[in-house]
Amino acid sequence: MQCLFEFFIKLYLVLTSVLLKDVVSNELWRTVDSNGWRASSAPRIYWPPPPAESESNGYLRVRCNGGLTQQRSAICNAVVVARIMNATLVLPELDTNSFWHDESGFEDIYDVPHFIKTLEYDVRIVMNVPKITAQGKTKKLKAYKIDPPRDAPVTWYRTTALENIRKYGAIYLTPFSHRLAEKIDDPEFQRLRCRVNYHALRFKPNIMKTSSDIVNKLRSEGHFMSIHLRFELDMLAYAGCFDIFTPEEQKILLRYREEHFPEKTLDYRKRRLLGKCPLTPEEVGLILRAMGFDNTTWIYLASGKLFGGKRFMKPFKAMFPRLKNHSMIRSGELEENIRGLAGSAVDYMVCLLSDIFIPTYDGPSNFANNLMGHRLYYGFRTTITPNRKALAPIFMDREEGHASGFEERVRQVMLTHFGAPHKRIHPESFYTNPWPECFCQMKPRNHADRCPPNNVNDVLESRFQNKEDVEVEATNQTDSTS
Repeated sequence: MQCLFEFFIKLYLVLTSVLLKDVVSNELWRTVDSNGWRASSAPRIYWPPPPAESESNGYLRVRCNGGLTQQRSAICNAVVVARIMNATLVLPELDTNSFWHDESGFEDIYDVPHFIKTLEYDVRIVMNVPKITAQGKTKKLKAYKIDPPRDAPVTWYRTTALENIRKYGAIYLTPFSHRLAEKIDDPEFQRLRCRVNYHALRFKPNIMKTSSDIVNKLRSEGHFMSIHLRFELDMLAYAGCFDIFTPEEQKILLRYREEHFPEKTLDYRKRRLLGKCPLTPEEVGLILRAMGFDNTTWIYLASGKLFGGKRFMKPFKAMFPRLKNHSMIRSGELEENIRGLAGSAVDYMVCLLSDIFIPTYDGPSNFANNLMGHRLYYGFRTTITPNRKALAPIFMDREEGHASGFEERVRQVMLTHFGAPHKRIHPESFYTNPWPECFCQMKPRNHADRCPPNNVNDVLESRFQNKEDVEVEATNQTDSTS
């Protein structure tokens, strides 16, 4: 009798586990419950238009270094800084050569006319620093070069930077990655960041078309998920997680680390338990399988060149054979459109539009972090973020032969929020989670969360027009009394 009872208990647990897996995977294909919130980066207070070019405090040049999304956040910061200083922004420069080894500039990646038009009520943007005439000679105004402090507060730009731009007429902030503090008390500046990031920064038509073609091809097969797999040489060397590699591969990783990162004593087991090690492709596959996804799942893989060769992808492909990347879906002449930064831009758009997005390693200003915030803004689209620290002991137990209850333990870790509105807690980045500043509610409990009119430009244009009407009325009154 006891044996029969235990049998039914085990059967119940198995059936419950199977049903839970099906429920979890089916639910995740839908967007997350927004709790009445929707994206809105329109100003909530009077927002005066920028000064004319001749009336601004000077010209602001910036050099945005790093990868695609690090540059993207730097561009957002540059617009905010220009607004803070009442400066005219020169089209930001992208330091592509050092990172991607190509010569793409802002105009090769982004739609410049759209960028300038979208922000016309926020900042004045010009293509170049103007020429000046002095002592009968015409030459370009030379910008005074400054290396801004990392995470500089708004006060630094209102004092030191402002003094220099007024003194020299133009300043050149280089490098400009992480040069404005993420925490800004004024929510209107945060909303301006969102207007830049989610409205003004639109990729060029060829990039958008390539991305759209890939998404349509994947959608023709049904739902698809995208995975940003960080398993490249630079990330592995930075993480310092070498033990799973061959002695020869470890030498390569160690040499790269010594050349690019500060010296540090590394303990693989400790780092893994702290969640510092990127997930391997096999670990990602095991997580998905535990959550109920099977070998019919279509997956788009966004990654650079994976370190360690094909052997690390083999277990993943065995679990999920329907695996694609942009070069597998589109080839030939389109490959010319998606190299370097442009290739990263295509990956970005496909991941943004996918039904589910899974970042395997998140860090400051990287591809995954910005995408998580963009997907939140784009309609609370499902994002599955593995908790590497909580998962590490589960994987280590499995590797040591203690696999009992493995999938259930993984599910317990993974059943957290999947992209719903949630409070931003340090060290979570504003670019990862722009809630609540860039969201509103139609039926708010708090008046400050009430939604303004839908279209960002309509809001700004109406206020711009109202300001002109007030000025005209004031002028008429002055004329009539003079």
